[in-house]
Amino acid sequence: MKGILYGAGVGPGDPELMTLKTVRLIRENEIIALPGAIATETVAYQIAVQAVPELACKTLIPVAMPMTHDREEMERNHDRAADTLEACLKNGQNVVFLTLGDPTIYSTYLYVQKRIAARGYETCLVSGITSFCAAAARTNTPLVEWNEQLHVVPAVHRLDDSLTMPGTYVLMKSGKKMGQVKEILQKSGRDVVMVENCGMEQERIYRGTASIPEDAGYYSLIIAKEPRT
Repeated sequence: MKGILYGAGVGPGDPELMTLKTVRLIRENEIIALPGAIATETVAYQIAVQAVPELACKTLIPVAMPMTHDREEMERNHDRAADTLEACLKNGQNVVFLTLGDPTIYSTYLYVQKRIAARGYETCLVSGITSFCAAAARTNTPLVEWNEQLHVVPAVHRLDDSLTMPGTYVLMKSGKKMGQVKEILQKSGRDVVMVENCGMEQERIYRGTASIPEDAGYYSLIIAKEPRT
């Protein structure tokens, strides 16, 4: 019998936003993988352990996948991560890989899951609350109404969008290029709110483009809505 790899979302930061399913999987399985060099220092661990204290007594597997734009290095990191997890799966042990937010949204975990599935193992995605839904709720901001469109853009990778499409824009991972992001936002004339570290102790909320600091952190999410007429 081969083990199953679960990619489980822990939500954006508030441990109360973790799903009952992710909590159950942590409790029912011994091996928990976490995205980072030191398991207990990962953001995913620090969120989950607040909701599931027994996580501290589990077998924790750190899976280091440093961010890089070098395609070959990235591939090697993902292959190495898959090798680490396969060592458990081939012995019939399930692995629960904890990810921030929802594992289907810009998650590095997905690259590892593809490799594990290609090697003949069963995989399962467990949804979590997305950062942009949590940020919208935290700021009392409706994302879309009636027939409005929603555009989710990874701002750290794509800054060629002038935000001209109708509807609401969500700019994720904006921190590293905040200066350029602010220029685009100012030109768009949209109503802007940004949440930094949503649901975490260091959470900050900024309303209006001018109030957003250019040194904002990596976990900065912007909601840009068309101005109401």
